[in-house]
Amino acid sequence: MTLWTAYLLADWIATVALGVICQNTLDECQQGSVDGNLKDELMSFWAPFLLLHLGGPDTITAYSLEDNELWLRHLVGLIIQSGLVFYIILVSLPGSSWLPILSSIIFVSGFIKFCERTCALRLANTENLRNSMLTPPDPGPNYAKFMEEFTLKKAEGFYVMADEVKEIPVPIDHSYDTGKDKLLLISEAYDQFQTFKRLFVDLILSFQDRDNSRCYFQKLTSIEAFDVIEAELGFAFDTFYTKAPVVYTPLGCILRVVTFSCTLFSLISFSLCKERSKHHIFDLILTYLLLVVALLLEIYAFIISLNSDWMKNWLSKGKPDGKFRQFILSKLCLQTSNKMRWSNCTPQYNLLSCCLEFKPPPCYRFQKLFLVDKLLENLKCNKYEQVSPELKELIFYHFRKFAGESSKEPDTTALCKRRGSIALNENACHSLVWSTEVEFDQSILIWHIATDLCYYMENFNGDGSTTHSIQSNQSKQLSDYMLYLLVVCPFMLPIGIGMIRFRDTCAEAKEFFTERNLVKELAIACDKLLTVNTEVGPAKVKGDRSKSVLFDACILSKSLQEKGKEQKWKIISEVWVEMLAYAATHCRGNHHAQQLRKGGELLTHVWLLMAHLGITEQFQIYRGHARAKLTVK
Repeated sequence: MTLWTAYLLADWIATVALGVICQNTLDECQQGSVDGNLKDELMSFWAPFLLLHLGGPDTITAYSLEDNELWLRHLVGLIIQSGLVFYIILVSLPGSSWLPILSSIIFVSGFIKFCERTCALRLANTENLRNSMLTPPDPGPNYAKFMEEFTLKKAEGFYVMADEVKEIPVPIDHSYDTGKDKLLLISEAYDQFQTFKRLFVDLILSFQDRDNSRCYFQKLTSIEAFDVIEAELGFAFDTFYTKAPVVYTPLGCILRVVTFSCTLFSLISFSLCKERSKHHIFDLILTYLLLVVALLLEIYAFIISLNSDWMKNWLSKGKPDGKFRQFILSKLCLQTSNKMRWSNCTPQYNLLSCCLEFKPPPCYRFQKLFLVDKLLENLKCNKYEQVSPELKELIFYHFRKFAGESSKEPDTTALCKRRGSIALNENACHSLVWSTEVEFDQSILIWHIATDLCYYMENFNGDGSTTHSIQSNQSKQLSDYMLYLLVVCPFMLPIGIGMIRFRDTCAEAKEFFTERNLVKELAIACDKLLTVNTEVGPAKVKGDRSKSVLFDACILSKSLQEKGKEQKWKIISEVWVEMLAYAATHCRGNHHAQQLRKGGELLTHVWLLMAHLGITEQFQIYRGHARAKLTVK
């Protein structure tokens, strides 16, 4: 909330301040007072600093993707605000001091900064980004000419055949080595991003992209694979929300030198100016503050750029024995392995826990009046869990196994279409397939509650202590994360009536717990739920009036507990991985990009990892390039 407010107020305050300075300048011009003009010169000197402020820092140009779509509005603002500042400087030029000259120098720096921001917004615009990724039109071999030759040879009495000659692409040599050079990870992630960024704007990939990426990722460990994905999404974040596409170019480096030189020269010149004594002490302090802060921001931006992945990618492709490269790596760059590129957490939302502990606060009526009751309730129920290396290993090896097995088949998208039935069939649980063939939101709720029932009932002792295996903890973490997506981020899941089912299920659970006076003892509450006789199906008793799936989950939980402990959690964990995969592939690229600004989602990492392994429906080209040649006999 603080960042959003500051982002909105920043441009508004600068615009208002420019308006005040401009109005003051107009008043002085109308009065025609020479003394007034001298007095107003310092205020005119502040105007280009506001233009510099409108350019914003390198680390944020857009707060959300919608800001990129409004780049034309920023272009109009650039023209108007720059014209306004230029007018203020022009009016102050007749003065006897050299402040207007320094104002012109700062104006150059501010104009460059504002242009950088506008260009970054334009480049990240969906339409422009998509157009920049389109390959040149390819008409293919000349079919008309080929057929003319074919017809001519056939008319001459020859036996003519059109044989297909396949062109085998040369595989790319990947030299990633964890133990030798961490910079190769950044370099590989950058190269992969240049190809797979097309997914964010709903473009397709070719079979060469699929084969090269799959060949590379099949050789990695789970930690290495997720490291590459993290770095790749870091480049994606910079592309959508920062000035990186503009700054990390040869022209951008030149402009950065110009802005730094202008700011430094202005600070030194103003410090040596003898006319400072004519101005009020407070005005001088404010002027020095503007100059020093502008210079410090330039230095800070330079340090940040040295430690960025963009710089590391450039260094990794330089000469190995380059002295400048070695100096930067040893003195200024932080260790790549210690850099956090995302929160590495999954938000958790547990239905039974929230229903059992729900008590309306004293100010609930006021919260409801201001329409923030649901928001505060969601925030209260949200918790966060670290994504452990074991969970990454579970996800990665499940996908790698599937990609390895399905690479020989023409259809590699089965995991994108199923949501748990593959795991159930492989583990001979055909009687449970019904729980994955219902609507997706219904399936999430059923398996979420069933996972909780199995989790809290396992190894429950009389003293209230529980012990759980790694696999059961992983299953519960994925279960709570998927419910979080259903409740808080439903736009990332396929369209359904998930919120209606969730509310009805919560209402039934609260009613059940209230009638039996169950408070905060989740294991006891789960035991009470499982004691309910479910011989008659809930749908037969309740009809279609309520969409609650509370006791459907109880039926599933009882069936799962008939399996052995290890077999049960193996089934549950694999089902949740498949549900995660289904959700990831059915979320549009722009929604994945939107979540990057909030620290990133595990779902986005899974989505990109699956694409790299070839498990996606955005590979539309299944055959290799081929050419036909005439065989004449």
